[in-house]
Amino acid sequence: MRLGKVRHESKYMAIKYFHEEKNWSIEWMCKHLQISRSAYYKWLHRKKPEEELENIKLAELIKEYDERFNHILGYRRMTSWINHFNHTCYSKNRVHRIMKKLGIHSVIRKKKKKYIYAKPDEATENILQRDFYAASPNQKWVTDVTEFKIPGEKKKLYLSAILDLYDRYPVAYVISSRNDNSLVFKTFDKAISANPDAKPIFHSDRGFQYTSKMFKKKLEKQNMQQSMSRVGHCIDNGPTEGFWGIIKSEMYQMYEITDEASLRFAIKDYIRFYSEERPQDRYHCKTPLEVRQEALSKDVPTEYPIAENKRINKYKEKWCA
Repeated sequence: MRLGKVRHESKYMAIKYFHEEKNWSIEWMCKHLQISRSAYYKWLHRKKPEEELENIKLAELIKEYDERFNHILGYRRMTSWINHFNHTCYSKNRVHRIMKKLGIHSVIRKKKKKYIYAKPDEATENILQRDFYAASPNQKWVTDVTEFKIPGEKKKLYLSAILDLYDRYPVAYVISSRNDNSLVFKTFDKAISANPDAKPIFHSDRGFQYTSKMFKKKLEKQNMQQSMSRVGHCIDNGPTEGFWGIIKSEMYQMYEITDEASLRFAIKDYIRFYSEERPQDRYHCKTPLEVRQEALSKDVPTEYPIAENKRINKYKEKWCA
């Protein structure tokens, strides 16, 4: 693998490999590769420049982090995490280039979305309007339910979670073998138990649990304003969909899941990892729990603006004029 910038370095490395491993003639290889023997020996006995030595050191870190976190890191997060934990300042382009040479990349998962349509008179308008920025904790909560197939069985587990849009912290979650009203109600009750004074905008899709009269009474009792995604617009609940994507692409790489018990453990332990150990760039490489604890201890929480998104701006121009 070439990590330096020496001309013909790949040829020199090939000659060195085949001479040491196969005992091929150096003179014969140099002749056919159209390079001089003196140039090869000069390269072989050269002193490696500092940049190349630094690249080799960075390559070892990349391989270590890729193994430690079970191939969940793309080049952007790989850069952030290496710089954060090692107090370095490598650029994303440099890390990306070395990752490509090492053949290391993050796991990418494609997912399908199924919609359960609600009657128009049961649904609520989209008050959130894709404004996913919150200036402090408990201003805006988003929620959804997702499913996980149990290996070797024709059964599923369902995960209901509520995220705070300020810090992306899961304020509550519940795992169940049934996707019913009880699953969503228990999640909501856990969130209120942990945050009894919270009165956020509560955003969800139009699932039957969220459009039920009993759930609406729960929101009214807590003086919460309900908001719902439009039919067929999963991006209206983008942060929750993104959270599901992170879990399903990273969790299955980090845990050995063979049955219901191991799946339940993986979900619970991954949410702990996400909340307490997984730093995020937007929060200056702090974890969601660190951001939340800092904000709750201050009179004026630190602001973490969301990077500009052209798709969201285009949406606002069309629908929020």
